[in-house]
Amino acid sequence: MSVRIIVGAQWGDEGKGKIVDMLSEQADIVARYQGGANAGHTIVFDGTKYVLHLIPSGILHPGTHCVIGNGVVIDPVALMDEIAMLERMGISIDGRLHISHKAHLIMPYHKMMDAARERQAGSIGTTGRGIGPAYNDKALRSGIRIVDLLDRDVLGEKIRTNLAEKNQILHALYDVEPLDVDAMIEEYVAFDSRIDPYITDTTALLNNALKDGKRVLAEGAQGALLDLDHGTYPFVTSSNPTSGGACTGLGIPPTSISSVMGVVKAYSTRVGNGPFPTELNDATGELLRSEGHEFGATTGRSRRCGWLDVPALKYSIMINGISEIALTKLDVLGVFDEIKICTGYTLDGVPVKNFPADVKTLDRISCEYVTLQGWNCSLDGISTFSGLPAAAQTYVETIERLLETPITWVSTSPAREDTFRR
Repeated sequence: MSVRIIVGAQWGDEGKGKIVDMLSEQADIVARYQGGANAGHTIVFDGTKYVLHLIPSGILHPGTHCVIGNGVVIDPVALMDEIAMLERMGISIDGRLHISHKAHLIMPYHKMMDAARERQAGSIGTTGRGIGPAYNDKALRSGIRIVDLLDRDVLGEKIRTNLAEKNQILHALYDVEPLDVDAMIEEYVAFDSRIDPYITDTTALLNNALKDGKRVLAEGAQGALLDLDHGTYPFVTSSNPTSGGACTGLGIPPTSISSVMGVVKAYSTRVGNGPFPTELNDATGELLRSEGHEFGATTGRSRRCGWLDVPALKYSIMINGISEIALTKLDVLGVFDEIKICTGYTLDGVPVKNFPADVKTLDRISCEYVTLQGWNCSLDGISTFSGLPAAAQTYVETIERLLETPITWVSTSPAREDTFRR
């Protein structure tokens, strides 16, 4: 059995979509195991940009099947928009897209509660897409799954029960008008008829494929440092993008996992609130943002930018079991005379041994840096490691040495073809 997991090793936005797209050529199935439409994977191929939020990047390869696993929370509107977008762009998904019947649905009240909470003081900076409230209902055992769409009576009863509570909360706490129960039932019954061709028992599909010797590529959304259990809590996502989430989010055994690749941006970014040790609130940070086009594919929000953070990456490598790294956006650093890498943390002058678990400590730590020479040139057209400027090679080799993990792939632009293996 062979499952290769691709995880974002930082706070998300590392360029996983491009790497998954590239490695999909070697996979029979690409499977998404957590998150929702709060993720945005951007791929550029033949001058065309594709932005995917729910459907795995492998859908751009005609021979590859794609799975949306049970661990994903699905927004019907976002899913149908994405399917329509792919069809308009000439990408056929018939017979290739498989959606778990156990996946939970994002309901209109989830989006309303998410947006309302974000307007309150002390928000954590979510996308407002309803992902957190949907996972909350899942944990409360009041969530609505795709399988519930099969029985109109069951669906109606669940929606009525949930709305009886949600309407009270929305009105009392957020002064939002009640939602129409019957209109919502009709909306989701109509949705069921549109997605019915894609619904299947994806757990059985994946495990049977593995028994048949098929190659599965499992992709997470967001990044490991946003993991609900292992990230910078409470400034995290509502699921487990770490490699361990692939087993529960797809229903595959740990024994099927053959390797874990971490996707690492050549510097650091973060969207929303939360600790960010290497953040640059100066002209250098602004230059990183503009050169890297650091604006969210899902929300358009500006990303916070900073130098590469080795202590955070070592922690991510440890909890994910990362055995190799794909380094992205190396080209963005070509405008700098000097480039810094954070090699360690100190707190009140004392070295910090392990990645801190609490936000207060992370906010107080100081970073120790090593400074490397920049290469001050474009990397356009370079397709081999030896073809990179000497300073760029040194930068990659320094990261590899500090992380004690091989960098096997390097990306030098958003385009599919500008990625090479070392």
